[in-house]
Amino acid sequence: MNRVAIKTYGCQMNLRDSEAVAALLRMRGYSIVEDESEADIVLLNTCSVRDQAEQKALGKAGYLVARKKRNPKFLVGIIGCMAQNRGSELLDQLPDLDLIVGTQKFHRVPEHLDAIIQSMNGLGPLGASVVDLEDEAGSQDTIRDHIPEAHPVSEFVSIMQGCNMHCSFCIVPKTRGKERSRPIESIVDEVVRLVENGVREVTLLGQIVTSYGKDILRPLDGKSPFVQLLEAIHRIPELERIRFTSPHPRGFKQDLIDAFGYLPKLGSYVHLPLQSGSDRILREMKRPYSVASYMDIVRGLKAAVPDLSISTDIIVGYPGETDEDFRQTEDAFTDVGFDMAYIFKYSPRSGTPSAEIADTVPEEVKEARNQILLDHLHRQSLDRNLAYVGTTQPVLVEGRAKRGENIFMGRNPSFRKVLFPATPDLMGKIVPVAITSATVTVIKGHVSCSHTLDCWPSKIHRS
Repeated sequence: MNRVAIKTYGCQMNLRDSEAVAALLRMRGYSIVEDESEADIVLLNTCSVRDQAEQKALGKAGYLVARKKRNPKFLVGIIGCMAQNRGSELLDQLPDLDLIVGTQKFHRVPEHLDAIIQSMNGLGPLGASVVDLEDEAGSQDTIRDHIPEAHPVSEFVSIMQGCNMHCSFCIVPKTRGKERSRPIESIVDEVVRLVENGVREVTLLGQIVTSYGKDILRPLDGKSPFVQLLEAIHRIPELERIRFTSPHPRGFKQDLIDAFGYLPKLGSYVHLPLQSGSDRILREMKRPYSVASYMDIVRGLKAAVPDLSISTDIIVGYPGETDEDFRQTEDAFTDVGFDMAYIFKYSPRSGTPSAEIADTVPEEVKEARNQILLDHLHRQSLDRNLAYVGTTQPVLVEGRAKRGENIFMGRNPSFRKVLFPATPDLMGKIVPVAITSATVTVIKGHVSCSHTLDCWPSKIHRS
């Protein structure tokens, strides 16, 4: 009765939360399995940002609950953002759910499962479904455990939880609560432990990661708490690269822009959400910046790192978006030259201000605008990748590719996926890869050294 499968829907934060829950369950004696058909317990870690993800998770939960008719001791739980958003009302739709746990209570999952199993075995009082959604002080520092037997080259590190922004389209402040930051010392200790286990790249996670530390630290020597954290992590020996997501343009003050120039482990890539290229729509979205100020940030970053690659988030079809608003978004998209982007068709989320706006954009218009930006992205990404052909790129070798015998995958400092023939002894090392071809999504080449010892030493390079 101790085999648990965890299915995750949504963003990197959800994946990291699932990993932490899995590690805590293992420490409590549970076994984590991939195949849900072999599990005694299935937990769905759910996203609420888009209705499609919620509906997919609900459908999955309904299918799993039906399995309880064949095996009454089979347990099903919903944890994470949808659990926090919908709470006990989930029981109206799925009354046989055993567990509903919110975003500040992930670390309570093992004890709740213990109690449920004990009651089923007659060792405790029989109770109703467990629903645990309350705020808990210090919960932001509980997402620090990793799956012990995994030895990846790249790992996520959660540095904060919650969001204090009020974007009109976003449910996150409701599902994740107010901003709560972990101490720098705790984060550095986690990264050190990861590096000791072979990790060479970390991605720092937060709902608005650039707001890190404002609740617990003050600026020091003109540097924000987030830049202070970057500097502390940058000093860790053997760590090769640092990435972070998801930031907010408001967090890109001069200190962070400068950091890209003197902290080489940050590489030459940044994710910078734009959402819209129309100032009018940005105001409607409650996004506290203009297109002009956004472009100032882009110019500053490219001055610090001339070969910088920039990805973004765009929402098309926000309520009231006109053809002119979209044209301005299209112009901004091509002016920046985004070569990676997450483009979404607007969908209303119940409980957000934008869901009350009646001036909706027809679905076929959203689809057309979405496709226009995808076409631009296709061209811009291909142009960027083709520019690497004929160059030699420093690639951090992450592991075997999904396809191809003896084909490995890694990324260059601009976060481009690189495929190349290699051997397992190069895992976790930065090697020079001569780029010979490119597609929209990947660049390909071969390692330009014959043996591990011939390759570049394991230190920071920029392409």
